Amino acid sequence: MGYLESRKNIAGSACGLAGLVLTFTGVAGPYWPVVVVGLYGAGALIAPPERPALPDFPDPSAQLDEVRADFDRLKAYLADVELPPAAGGRLTELTELLTALLDPGWVTEILVQDPEGVHTLSRAVRQDVPEAVDTFVRTRWWTRLAPGQEPPERHLERQLTLLHEEAERLAAGLRETEARRQESHTRYLEDRSQ
Repeated sequence: MGYLESRKNIAGSACGLAGLVLTFTGVAGPYWPVVVVGLYGAGALIAPPERPALPDFPDPSAQLDEVRADFDRLKAYLADVELPPAAGGRLTELTELLTALLDPGWVTEILVQDPEGVHTLSRAVRQDVPEAVDTFVRTRWWTRLAPGQEPPERHLERQLTLLHEEAERLAAGLRETEARRQESHTRYLEDRSQ
């Protein structure tokens, strides 16, 4: 059934019909079956090959829905972790910013058009924040066994600060995109009124 709808069959059939036209006009003569079959074969050979179907990847909005679900699980995990006050404050700032970026609405509509931004959020939620907190929890335990080393709180605070700065850069980029969009609309209206 697939061959009947293929490009090769359609091109061969069109050439075969041209052979029948030649037969009815008397050009093919007594060898008309060979002419019709030959033209069908030639058409089937010169037809472009079938293209394989593109893979069905999820669109960025579906990816953001998955990241939102993962972020909810991450927040539940973070609620059970005991952190020092300074690191806890940095983590609260970071989670508030991530919450604002992942909120459904117009921010998501802009973010969907930025695959790198979706990847940055995904990496922060699925890898960077959980790894920073988990590493702190495990290192804190080892530090209790061997005191006198650099406190793991400093590393956690620095990691959370870097992640917050990365999320702020993403938010600033989205803000710039909207500002450029507004400016271009203003220019369009000004050009239209002239």
